[in-house]
Amino acid sequence: MTLKFSLSLGAGLFALGIAAAQAQEPIKIGVVSVLTGPAAALGQQVRDGFQLAVDQNGGKLGGVPVQITVIDDELKPDVAVAKVKGYVEAAKADFVVGPVFSNILGAIAKPVLDSGAFLISPNAGPSTMAGKACNQNFFVTSYQNDQVHEVLGKYAQDQGYKRAYIIAPNYQAGKDSLAGFKNYFKGEIVDEVYAPLTSMDFASDLAKIASTKPDVVFAFLPGGLGVNFVKQWSQAGLQGKIPFLSAFTVDESTLPAQQDAAVGLFGGMTWAPNMDNPQTKKFVTDYEAAYKIVPGSYAQQAYDAAMLIDSAVKAAGGTGDKDKLRAALKKADFTSLRGKFKFNTNGYPIQDFYLVKAAKRPDGKFQTEIVQKVFTDYADPHAKDCALK
Repeated sequence: MTLKFSLSLGAGLFALGIAAAQAQEPIKIGVVSVLTGPAAALGQQVRDGFQLAVDQNGGKLGGVPVQITVIDDELKPDVAVAKVKGYVEAAKADFVVGPVFSNILGAIAKPVLDSGAFLISPNAGPSTMAGKACNQNFFVTSYQNDQVHEVLGKYAQDQGYKRAYIIAPNYQAGKDSLAGFKNYFKGEIVDEVYAPLTSMDFASDLAKIASTKPDVVFAFLPGGLGVNFVKQWSQAGLQGKIPFLSAFTVDESTLPAQQDAAVGLFGGMTWAPNMDNPQTKKFVTDYEAAYKIVPGSYAQQAYDAAMLIDSAVKAAGGTGDKDKLRAALKKADFTSLRGKFKFNTNGYPIQDFYLVKAAKRPDGKFQTEIVQKVFTDYADPHAKDCALK
């Protein structure tokens, strides 16, 4: 009798040990971001913003240890697909977080979603995945690409500008950006330019702007494109002569290089480092202490992506039940750095949008600051075409 009891107890403890080990299997997360080339500053903020949230949670999300694999997509769709497909197949990933650029998202979405992993985009929010092609395992913690540009289109329209020169890179997000601007700006488009994604010299564009003298210029030129455009804009003597509005052209990823040439230029966003809430104040302080730069929207949205995962894993009791985990992700029961945040039926946020302005802080660092709210609880128009409930 004693022997049987001892064997049963031993077997029970062994089973409990296996269960405990399984319960603590790490959450496998691939962070896909551009970490080489002119756009690397954007990708570094995504990587670091996500990592900061994990570090603040003691290396865990939802109380479960996290195993992060950082993947440099190199801003090359074919490279991204090969790396990401290899990762999700080998690691049996729970989540893939990323990327920065919509052309990379379009390339990696199928292999990630086909693998059964959840795809959380901390930046790219293409219209192509917001409507009929929406997916129950795809969530966005940024915005639908059109929306930020619509902020500037509405502002330009409200200011009474009649003639606009608009420019963006020649890829999906660039097309979304100019479409977004035109959704609200009803004046004449003097010229609509789609520049190569690797453009660094904008002399001909600036010469055309100087000669056509539009009422306003709108640019979506992220990363190195924006750095060069703004510097060349200032060197061409256009600063202060023609109103310059932009999205992702003048922000915390580009301001360290643009500096005084960008001060006073307007942009649009859902958040800025001077947002007046306690979670933002702590985040900005902690991020600057850890990485020695001012965080921008890329870092903020990636931090929110981590906190979204944290809340969902906690509510679902782990990652084992995909239906529970999906339902918990949809609830978005976390404190966003931007304040109000909820998901629409298509997995894209409903949120407020602001006009922001580049400014120089008393400590000599540069950041964007909120000027005024432009949209309240704004939902993207493509959600109506998504069949998800």
